[in-house]
Amino acid sequence: MAVNSAVLQLTAAVSSLTFVLVTGVRGLLGLGPAIFLTSSGLTAVPAGRLMDRVGRTPVMTAGFALGAGGCALTALATRTGSTMTVIAGFALVGASSGISLLIRTAAGDMYPPERRARGISYVLFGSVFGAALGPTVFGPLFAGKDVKADALTVPWLAAGGLALVALALVQFVRPDPKRIAELIGSRDDVPAEPAAPLGELVRRPGVRSAMLAALASFGVMVSVMNLSGYVVVEHHHHSQGSVFPIIGAHVFGMYALVLVIGALIDRVGRAPALQIGLVVMAISTIGLLWVASVWATAVLLLGLGLGWNFSFVAATAQLADRTSPAERGKLLGFNDLLGALFGAGLALLGGYALDAIGVGALAIGATVIVATPVLLIARTTTAPPPAREPA
Repeated sequence: MAVNSAVLQLTAAVSSLTFVLVTGVRGLLGLGPAIFLTSSGLTAVPAGRLMDRVGRTPVMTAGFALGAGGCALTALATRTGSTMTVIAGFALVGASSGISLLIRTAAGDMYPPERRARGISYVLFGSVFGAALGPTVFGPLFAGKDVKADALTVPWLAAGGLALVALALVQFVRPDPKRIAELIGSRDDVPAEPAAPLGELVRRPGVRSAMLAALASFGVMVSVMNLSGYVVVEHHHHSQGSVFPIIGAHVFGMYALVLVIGALIDRVGRAPALQIGLVVMAISTIGLLWVASVWATAVLLLGLGLGWNFSFVAATAQLADRTSPAERGKLLGFNDLLGALFGAGLALLGGYALDAIGVGALAIGATVIVATPVLLIARTTTAPPPAREPA
């Protein structure tokens, strides 16, 4: 998770700029993140199903191998100016990210329901170290350099090297977390075998509200994060190196308090935590209307990450609660598919709106999207149960 979050920072900071500098097409600055997110989503469902079949560790190994290859292709594109090469590189890096997000499937495997949110937080806490690793590795590589395509070659190669480190670390995970889940069992209110079809999983109580919150929070988080580098450099005229403290603050907010938040979610319940996270995200996105400095932007991105942390862990715990070990990867993969495709659409639309209208369009649109599910979740969780038919 530490390595994955470090590579994610580079992608968030320079994917838009990499695509624009390689292709020379400024009007499609959101297309780079959109390719990354679409690939991530399309990979999540088959990867989740494969995890349910062969285990978590082999799929994670393949995911980091794809990431290393994608970073290498992207680095090559910055030298050759090849549009097809950068698209292929982004697609592989996105596929790797989609698989890496499913680490939380393994986290859900290793803890019983009453401690599941806290257990997921233990695993996600690794990303805190990635928040420090990203600026430490990538920041110096941009120091004193003009923003040109060839200046991005070495950072992308460094990201590929980090992906190989993660690949090696995965080999030490024993036993496979899916086996742990099978040993400790799952909730009594879901079947153990055989796995239910996806349509039935989505209809289980609490699943749709968790997926709605996850869809809004993930889509807004990734689109704003991926476009923040362009906002800081092009709209507020700061240096490219100043992007990394902002993205680092965002990743820090995503994971720094995850140990406290995980325990809190187990205590207050899933639905209240989903609402808290969405409200914090809405406050952070609307704040983009009035700030321009690096540090103020970093504070807002910190809040955006913190709100996402609440909603992401709560939604993951809710979905894990409602599934058996043989169903968990499939449902989480489907959830990630929807979130990534939504995020890709928002990044593409947000990039166009940002270039044509300005930061206000991005801030207001993101706030509306992330705030809307709050009332819907409240209505769902407070609605009285349906009356029973008389015997």
